[in-house]
Amino acid sequence: MNSNIMTKVFLWMFIGLAVTFATGSVIANNPDMITNIFQGGSIIVLAIVELVLVIVLSARITKMKPTTAKFLFILYSFITGLTFSSIFVVYNISSIIYVFLATSLIMLAMAAAGNFMKADLTKIGTILFVGLIGVILATIVNIFIGSSELMFAATIISIIVFVIYVAYDVQKIKQLEDIIPEENLAIYGALQLYLDFINIFIDLLRLFGDNN
Repeated sequence: MNSNIMTKVFLWMFIGLAVTFATGSVIANNPDMITNIFQGGSIIVLAIVELVLVIVLSARITKMKPTTAKFLFILYSFITGLTFSSIFVVYNISSIIYVFLATSLIMLAMAAAGNFMKADLTKIGTILFVGLIGVILATIVNIFIGSSELMFAATIISIIVFVIYVAYDVQKIKQLEDIIPEENLAIYGALQLYLDFINIFIDLLRLFGDNN
């Protein structure tokens, strides 16, 4: 695989994460903004916008101008930062830093595994998707029953699913190298790995983070 593409993928993933964490940190230090985001319907609107941006980027990436794709990715990272601000209120900063570093190491290890392993992980995409749907359904159900055991199980399964997704997405990027233009593929790949990172980070923080 062209190493230049993976370099761009990780560069844009890092830029997206930097925007998200910087935005979240700034918002967390502004009580009025926190209140505006998490009261009323603002958080629902932001969640819908996030979903729409992911769908648009994933579905239209081959037909977008690179500049448009980059703008939408940064916009998505910024909006995620708005909703992400709650973690800077709920968890202390040392936990956030430690979990961020742990997530980074996991990402690097699994990305390397996906790049070098001979097994074709793209064949288990359906299994991973089913696992993801299961985690989402369990989380929704737990909103109503409030079971700590169910939440713990869903979190563990979620970590396993997204850890495997990292290697899966790296192999998928490799397969799309001759289909999607390089600049657009860099953004597409960055988005997929960004989503993997965020989900692993949140799950690990839920398990090991020190609550304020």
